[in-house]
Amino acid sequence: MRIHLLVNTHRPDAIEAAKATALFLRERRCQLGTDREASPLLGVEAVGIEELGRADLMVTFGGDGTLIRGAHVCAPHGTPILGVYYGRFGFVTQCQPAEVGAALSLFFDGQAVLSERMMIQTELIRADRSVATLHSLNEAALQRAATTRMLYFEVVVNGRYLHSYPADGILVASPTGSTAYNLSAGGPIVDPRTELMILTPVTPHTLATRPLILDPSSEIQLRIETRGDAVLSCDGQSRLQLLSGDRVRVTRSPRITRLVTIDDQDFLNKVHDRLFHHAHGEEIGE
Repeated sequence: MRIHLLVNTHRPDAIEAAKATALFLRERRCQLGTDREASPLLGVEAVGIEELGRADLMVTFGGDGTLIRGAHVCAPHGTPILGVYYGRFGFVTQCQPAEVGAALSLFFDGQAVLSERMMIQTELIRADRSVATLHSLNEAALQRAATTRMLYFEVVVNGRYLHSYPADGILVASPTGSTAYNLSAGGPIVDPRTELMILTPVTPHTLATRPLILDPSSEIQLRIETRGDAVLSCDGQSRLQLLSGDRVRVTRSPRITRLVTIDDQDFLNKVHDRLFHHAHGEEIGE
């Protein structure tokens, strides 16, 4: 069995956990691989980025950002991911450090439960031609550049003009991404196992604009109506400069991210522990 490891190399605790897991897996005669940055730290063979997602399982050690890096390379191949939590505010990672051995044993025995997460596809259309196609686990966002004060965004859904409004940006989030940028922009929290798309304005300059939940089969077209520098960002990783007249088309991606699930109530536990519990602590001065 081939298992690849992806680790947040800025966290010593994540590196140590990955090294211990590598030892555990070698004892079970697994073939291991990792990226070039982590290879000398873990003592594991480096594989190229194009091969990193080709495995029977990927194990990530870090926060949601590390798991999202894994999702980008694994989704084209359907490779499942076990996300081990070593972050500050993780919602997507599924496994606490103490659970790694048990989770891997379940996977080896064919008893692991996989959660299939919807992804979104974003096309940049320039002069009526698609010039880039990106896939996101969390969201696609159009944002003004730092030098631009404000932009007007036009929104068309399924060929029907919906709205134009001034804002700092606009994003389309997946259910998994509802607790990422969408949450900080004031969008709703939804169960990541649902299938839908969330259209959320970023700092809109009008009180009439609200987030909108759409059917997952929807086609959303976004266009900037006023001149100014803007950037298309997908999962905070891929960033493309937008030119005047560009359109962005967002649809459901044919790809999915498959996550090894430890607890079927995991999402509700995280909402309680990482949102409501913290909010309560702030209210009572803790």
